[in-house]
Amino acid sequence: MVDGTPTWRSPSLARAVAELEAELELAWACLLAELDVAPGTPEETALGWLVADGPDEHDWRVVDAALDRLTCPLCGSTLTHGPVTCHRCAYYHGMRFAARETDRPNVSPGNEHAIRVSFAVARHRARYSPRARVGYELSLPGLVAGELPTTAQAQAAKALINKLTPGECDEVVTLAEVEALARTR
Repeated sequence: MVDGTPTWRSPSLARAVAELEAELELAWACLLAELDVAPGTPEETALGWLVADGPDEHDWRVVDAALDRLTCPLCGSTLTHGPVTCHRCAYYHGMRFAARETDRPNVSPGNEHAIRVSFAVARHRARYSPRARVGYELSLPGLVAGELPTTAQAQAAKALINKLTPGECDEVVTLAEVEALARTR
């Protein structure tokens, strides 16, 4: 992390995360405009808590955007970004997965769910193991582009990843690197 900015595994992951971050900001701005709520006001904070406490009533991008605007009353971090030991952050991190997922046009059903999970893992790396991180982070750029691996492809990738050490998981940048390292085992 440089100056509070995450160092991403690859330029393609950085671009995918930036694209999704922009979508979160747009979704939040649209909700504020729809409800005539001004940014930076106590009303925006109150709306953020309403969304966080009722994620099933909103698209996941709106929920993630709301969480980004709230401060955890227990640890003082941005809500869900606190230490793994913070029960409030862990609670709301889990709650985010109750939000609505609507598949985009012209992509396979389930692509939106895969994007949301992969994005959550990439943004909250400390909550996940190195093996989970590498799998989700390597797949995110393709998912954003509309791809969706088959179950067999995902299982094959996971089998290769499981052959890597945690340190190797944090160092690889492509699935080809994962394959090359796994072949030596």
